[in-house]
Amino acid sequence: MTKISRRTFNLLAGTSALAMTLPHIAKAEEPVVGGSVTMAVADEPPSLVSLTTTSASTVILSPKITEGLLTFDFDLTPKPELATEWEVSEDGLTYTFKLREGVKFHDGTPLTSADVAFSLMNLKKVHPRGQSTFQSLEKVDTPDDLTAVLTLSQPAPYLLTAFSAAEAPIVPRHAYEGFEDNPVASPNGNAPIGTGPFRFVEWARGSYILMERNPDYWDAPKPYVDELITQFVGDASVRSIGLESGEIDLAGWSPVPLTDMERIKADPNLQVETRGNEYQNNGFYRIEFNLENEYFKDVRVRQAFAHMIQPQQILDIVFMGYGDLARGPVTPSLKKIYDPETPVLEHDPDRAAALLDEAGYPADADGKRFDVTIDARPGVASQIAQYMRNVLAPLGVAVTVRNEDQSAYVRRVYTDRDFAFNAQGSSQLFDPTVGTQRFYWSQNFRPGVPYSNAAAYQNPEVDALLEAAAVENDPAKRKEQLDAFQHVIANDVPAIGLIATHQITIANVNLVNFCTGALGISGNFADLYLKDG
Repeated sequence: MTKISRRTFNLLAGTSALAMTLPHIAKAEEPVVGGSVTMAVADEPPSLVSLTTTSASTVILSPKITEGLLTFDFDLTPKPELATEWEVSEDGLTYTFKLREGVKFHDGTPLTSADVAFSLMNLKKVHPRGQSTFQSLEKVDTPDDLTAVLTLSQPAPYLLTAFSAAEAPIVPRHAYEGFEDNPVASPNGNAPIGTGPFRFVEWARGSYILMERNPDYWDAPKPYVDELITQFVGDASVRSIGLESGEIDLAGWSPVPLTDMERIKADPNLQVETRGNEYQNNGFYRIEFNLENEYFKDVRVRQAFAHMIQPQQILDIVFMGYGDLARGPVTPSLKKIYDPETPVLEHDPDRAAALLDEAGYPADADGKRFDVTIDARPGVASQIAQYMRNVLAPLGVAVTVRNEDQSAYVRRVYTDRDFAFNAQGSSQLFDPTVGTQRFYWSQNFRPGVPYSNAAAYQNPEVDALLEAAAVENDPAKRKEQLDAFQHVIANDVPAIGLIATHQITIANVNLVNFCTGALGISGNFADLYLKDG
């Protein structure tokens, strides 16, 4: 449970006493009440509640209206939201949440544990990731209106981190009456009621969504902003213009062309933030090999390709420095899991040539070894594919880059499996069991399922490590298992980790508290305010 220890109390008391002896220290700025904030998102959401979708726009907007049990600081440490206390049993099979008293939905109905039970069991049923994230959840008991007790069939050490508003929204059960068998069809998805700091007002299709301040919010006097307007602006260049003109106050998830960033950073009316993407939007770019391909079934060929890459060049040229070098399969943004000691195959063209010779692909009289095609997920990955073509040419490998739209790319790579290797970006989410395992676990080789194990990678040692980590309650033992996993992947090279991107948020210089934790602009904005009102 979250409690203040006597030691912490004494420390806080001592800090207060010290503050009284230092009257010259400035007080924290008082939040300003009032004003309207305009935010831009790239796409119109399919729903305003993240119960049934993982759409980026939904994940950004849903938490303002519909909250979760917990929220998370930048290190993914849980903090209270609708739950004030929580306890996990020693065997990891029972989770007990104590709910905040006096919380009401926007229609005046009290929040109870029955709403929690309904929400969590439906997440398991209809949420795209919930079927795996909550697969071990057997039942939710409600011994009283403010207590929810979760029973698991097996430990799930990552589960506590799943209880954010973006990933596990707590919806009003009564808003889904008559739609129990098909929650997607409930009107609550388009005109939601929740417990959050903002109430839904209007959805002008194709244009904007309007939310207003919830005057009955449980954390009074929050929220501070009177209204939140979200505009749908698909063109990144138009978002740049809107931010610079002041028509848009806030936009996240790297909203503008990177070529605009120097000008944006120099604008005294704007501020740039690269934190707040630790929870979900932690973009990770990599090269993935098809191990059923005639060339890439040989680990020496995969290792040779790795020896030709200089990730720092990709970071500088493609991402203009907005990111971190990634060693292995886990993003560095997962600080508690990432192993910085994971070995990497350093740039070594001579070693690359020797490996291809050993694999039976010597250069001919013209220096040519073989031709191969790389597929690129639409977007920035196309530039990475072009980079691969350029750096492999001196090795005698002629690479053709194939660019297709998203549906064609997914069909070719995941359904038809008509590819040799591909460049892609994806999110690793808040835990490797949820966001990374899907790419390397042999049982997740599922043709037709996007962003699964397209490499067709099979390694019993990796399977055992991933399966053990998925149920290990001891954080130290789990870290050892995941470290070992990262080292095996570094040697087997079913994929090459390249860059963990810094997703960028740009805001008006007068906007305060738009990024207060790991969820960034997917937070609830209860603390958001404008300095000038």
